[in-house]
Amino acid sequence: MSDNQTKEPGSATLILSMVLAGLISGVAIIGVFEATLPTITLNKAKELREAVFKVLPGVSKMQKLRFANGRLQVVEDNKVGEDVIYAGYDAEGKFIGYAVPSEGPGFQDTISLLYGYLPDQRKMVGMEILDSRETPGLGDKIFKDLEFVANFKDLSVDPTIVAVKKGKKAKPNEIDAITGATISSKAVVRIMNVARERWEKRLPPPGNEPELKL
Repeated sequence: MSDNQTKEPGSATLILSMVLAGLISGVAIIGVFEATLPTITLNKAKELREAVFKVLPGVSKMQKLRFANGRLQVVEDNKVGEDVIYAGYDAEGKFIGYAVPSEGPGFQDTISLLYGYLPDQRKMVGMEILDSRETPGLGDKIFKDLEFVANFKDLSVDPTIVAVKKGKKAKPNEIDAITGATISSKAVVRIMNVARERWEKRLPPPGNEPELKL
């Protein structure tokens, strides 16, 4: 080998270089994530708050509740989970209803949603999809199809919510499924039914709802 030729790096050097590059990239990704996390959290909290007002008509105030030790307790943290629910009140502080978050499997991936519930009337009065990766043009109609979304504006929960073929809705507890996206439509219904069943025994009887704490 002549003196002018450059010696190729050995396999150990190449492996070390790849490890270092991966380590640097990993640290950079973690740094960016930690730096943007507060902003992401605030944006999600803002989106959720706006969704609460959408699914509970007439609400101008809200407070977050967590089910713990056998009862609902007012909380102010940003934690989420299956034991969290939101109470909505009018301008005078009168209780209107609950906004219930829930999620479950759809056709493609997990569907996260929020629905408005009036316990005294046993009705759902609104539904908002918070996150979905259902098939574009079909499954994504669960939030793009306004007729489908309107199904949940005056919907009885008794005995349970049922999705039927579009145009066949005849009972107050039925919703019209989306043609071509029946699986996604039924997934939304299943998620809501599961959440309602979970909260059924947790919510206080009508007239004993948590008061608004200013």
